[in-house]
Amino acid sequence: MTRYLALDAFRGITIALMILVNTPGTWSHVYAPLLHAEWHGATPTDLVFPFFLFIIGSAMFFSFKKSNFAASPEQFKRIIKRGFIMFFIGFMLNVIPFTTNIDDWRIMGVLQRIGIAYAVAACLVLILNRSGIFIVSAVILLAYWALLLSVGDGALTIDGNIIRQLDLAVLGANHMYTMRGVAFEPEGLLSTIPAIVNMLLGFELTRYLTSIKDKKSSVIKLTLIGGLAIGFGALWSLVLPINKSLWTPSYVIYSTGFACLLLAAFIWLIDIMKQVKLAQPLLVYGTNPLFVYVLSFLVVTLYFHINIGDSNMYAWLYQQLSSVLPAKLASFIFAFSHVALFWYVSLKLYQRKIFIKI
Repeated sequence: MTRYLALDAFRGITIALMILVNTPGTWSHVYAPLLHAEWHGATPTDLVFPFFLFIIGSAMFFSFKKSNFAASPEQFKRIIKRGFIMFFIGFMLNVIPFTTNIDDWRIMGVLQRIGIAYAVAACLVLILNRSGIFIVSAVILLAYWALLLSVGDGALTIDGNIIRQLDLAVLGANHMYTMRGVAFEPEGLLSTIPAIVNMLLGFELTRYLTSIKDKKSSVIKLTLIGGLAIGFGALWSLVLPINKSLWTPSYVIYSTGFACLLLAAFIWLIDIMKQVKLAQPLLVYGTNPLFVYVLSFLVVTLYFHINIGDSNMYAWLYQQLSSVLPAKLASFIFAFSHVALFWYVSLKLYQRKIFIKI
């Protein structure tokens, strides 16, 4: 099995980007590429979450390889337990520090989606062979496409889509995210189903990648796969728009294509050109990805609950930067400083050989 440092760097840059796009000084002043698309379409920011799912699928391959992909009852119990832990931690991040009325607690979120997708995808890769995984992935995307369009007029609008209708019925409006003044859950129950495919494709592409002994050949093949996926996703978007909030199948294929291209670039830079020192910060960042993500969320939550004068610490820190820098630059520097802060935390954990698995 061929080992690629590029996979670790890919994991690292994904975590760094998640912190960067989630922690602007103010959402009122953000550079366009660091914002999500208004509805249809995709910006670079819209690729970060599917990249995260892709790398979890990749990590699953190495994890299950150690046990020769044994599908034992104990293994399934561990999978369900880990999925539940991720869901529970994500839910707790929504409600800490318990200042919101219980009737308004948001149930779903990023980690909750990851937990559900992981539990399903991990079970599938232990039960099915490679062909089975691709068949199931295709069935999921096609069935979800049909489901999306089943409600008729307004099927792809923010207030008329079936994802929102199901979440309203199951979760209730008060337990959902509010987007553009509408109760809509971007990490909804139904839209988590196609997200499973992002993880499955990460798993299978890693299996394929590690079977290629010539790394130059792997760059060519990944670039070809990535280009075809982006092209197919763009072509599919003519009848089914690329939409992160609805997690449309065209978005799944499109984002996976970009994951392949970025991974190919890292393989060329790190594994072929041997620029390991250049990528070392990313390798460090990828050692405790989920823990660092949770920690960054908790720190930001803490900011909002520390009062400084008539403001909170989050706003106060941004105000200090915006007093000497243009608003958008100040917002970017605020976010980037947190990328640096949590990289330092990752570095200290790495140096002490502390690896916290969630």
